[in-house]
Amino acid sequence: MHQEIDSELDELARAVVDSAFTVHKILGPGLLESAYSICLGLELTKRKIPFAAEVPMDVTYEQQRVASAYRLDFLVANRLIVELKSVEKLLPVHEAQILTYLRLSGRRLGLLVNFNAPLIRDGIRRLVI
Repeated sequence: MHQEIDSELDELARAVVDSAFTVHKILGPGLLESAYSICLGLELTKRKIPFAAEVPMDVTYEQQRVASAYRLDFLVANRLIVELKSVEKLLPVHEAQILTYLRLSGRRLGLLVNFNAPLIRDGIRRLVI
């Protein structure tokens, strides 16, 4: 069973979800992921939410460090992983991707956001490990 997410992290996730809602309301579905990524970054900056984009992460494989083995779309406040998509629908492989990112990074909470959903609330998944 998962431990509870602390209130600060939960509030951070809510602020990111609200930011994604704002971006989707303004742009709508149908653009490339890169456009949503730039605009979400602008929205987070406007709200003074600390984040880093395209964060390279290392992996340790059999005691060997593999530099920049994967990239996080967003790492918010060094605690929350946000993975963006602009696809017809979210698939199990997308959830597996962010769950693996959480496990490998030692973080507990991730948001998977599909901006191509007609209703953004249907395109957001919250994943906890």
